[in-house]
Amino acid sequence: MRLILLGPPGAGKGTQASAIVKKYSIPHISTGDIFRSNIKMGTELGKGAKKYMDKGLLVPDDLVIAIVKDRLTEDDCKEGFLLDGFPRTVNQGEALDRELSQMSVKLDKVINIDVGKEVLIERAIGRRICKDCGATYHIKFNPSKKEGVCDICGGQLLQRDDDTKETVEKRIEVYLKQTKPLIDYYTGKGLILNVDGAKPIDLLFEEIVEALQ
Repeated sequence: MRLILLGPPGAGKGTQASAIVKKYSIPHISTGDIFRSNIKMGTELGKGAKKYMDKGLLVPDDLVIAIVKDRLTEDDCKEGFLLDGFPRTVNQGEALDRELSQMSVKLDKVINIDVGKEVLIERAIGRRICKDCGATYHIKFNPSKKEGVCDICGGQLLQRDDDTKETVEKRIEVYLKQTKPLIDYYTGKGLILNVDGAKPIDLLFEEIVEALQ
């Protein structure tokens, strides 16, 4: 199964991605996670990405495309993958099409999680991420069993520096301008699968699985 996961910041992509990759036994390729890892390690790529991410802006295409291309050539992607956070623009979508074509690989579906702006802001402000394993929680919608502690590894749960109301609104603005046209792009290719991101987590996952059958 070769999938792309689309949706505005706070749509629940991380939570759904974890469930999808587990069910279909495919790797979760999150450009955001890759960049954050590089930022933590202080690499040149990380430094370059950080100045954009801190402002809620998109990382330039050449940086993103290079890292995704390299990731897709790894052995664990031979039977499928889930791309999360890429592509974000039509230009990136077209670049991905070219790379996949050279690899003789075709996408199965592009899942678009649709959620309203006010819900997105509430979700983002309440999001917490494990500093050790990266698991995602929410203080209201998906809390950990013990406050501030990851259910999976026991690591500390932290709020991302960019999960503020102002930065979230900026991310949504950027998404609507640059990423939403991808929905039209993939609709034209007959690949889009629209799902209601306002649904509870479990019901949304059931809807996705049923549609992928």
